[in-house]
Amino acid sequence: MATFPSTTSASDVWSLTDVYRAEAGDNWPSVANPPTAVEYLVVAGGGGNATGNGGGGGGSGAGGYKTATGFSVSAGSPITITVGAGGSGTVGSDSAFGTVVCGGGGRGVQSGAGGNGASGSGGGTQGSGAGGAYSDVGGTGSTNGGDGASGSPYPGGGGGGAGANGQTAPNQFVAGNGGVGLSSSISGTSVTYAGGGGGGVRSGGTAGTGGSGGGGNGAVGEGNTGSPGTVNTGGGSGGSVGDGSPSAAQGGSGIVIIRYADTYSLASSTTGSPTVTTTGGYHIYQWTSSGSITF
Repeated sequence: MATFPSTTSASDVWSLTDVYRAEAGDNWPSVANPPTAVEYLVVAGGGGNATGNGGGGGGSGAGGYKTATGFSVSAGSPITITVGAGGSGTVGSDSAFGTVVCGGGGRGVQSGAGGNGASGSGGGTQGSGAGGAYSDVGGTGSTNGGDGASGSPYPGGGGGGAGANGQTAPNQFVAGNGGVGLSSSISGTSVTYAGGGGGGVRSGGTAGTGGSGGGGNGAVGEGNTGSPGTVNTGGGSGGSVGDGSPSAAQGGSGIVIIRYADTYSLASSTTGSPTVTTTGGYHIYQWTSSGSITF
């Protein structure tokens, strides 16, 4: 039986040992073929409705949403991935894929103007005890939040979604719905992300529904907390209702997904435990926590 030298060679350069073994066993060494560009989807964390006293809270804004093809990558150069957390009574946290950064959604409030963010939150309302309520405009962002309405039971406006503004409260009894999100099939299945939260309202009114894409529904009744945004969608939380110290509502966390043709090699390394699948002619990587990738 032939023996082969034990020398090694540089990466992707065949040594005589490699050639001998390949010829003897038809076991040719693989050659790395990294991609030069990838497609990405980056969704930031949705806003969370703030605590406090007053009328029905505005729905929180969805996290920012960015997607594109042709993002250039280089072999051996790690790319940092950041997955933003949903806000807990705060603006949502940013998400990023390398230099592509998405801002978090604005936080909804129970009194005053909605918070600014990648998607604005809905405006809250506040009563003076004699029905002398006032409404405040929604926050601004890539999409705007809806305005709250004056008059008992003080409905809040809906939070902005990636695909549409939040709805202004139609009347003093009905809170605004959250703006719809946007759909993407980058994961191999069509999924809608970044819906705005619905506005909250005191008892005797109708709360707003969350926008498609993980937006939470608004609460009804004093002291109740709006529904959270769905995790890993960037959905904004629903509006909470004051006069009872409701807990801060939680926005949905974000997500980062990339894909490229499966004619190229898998990444040489990743961190953050992404889900990796190969389907439909693509290698697909999905991060629900921060990490990195090196091709």
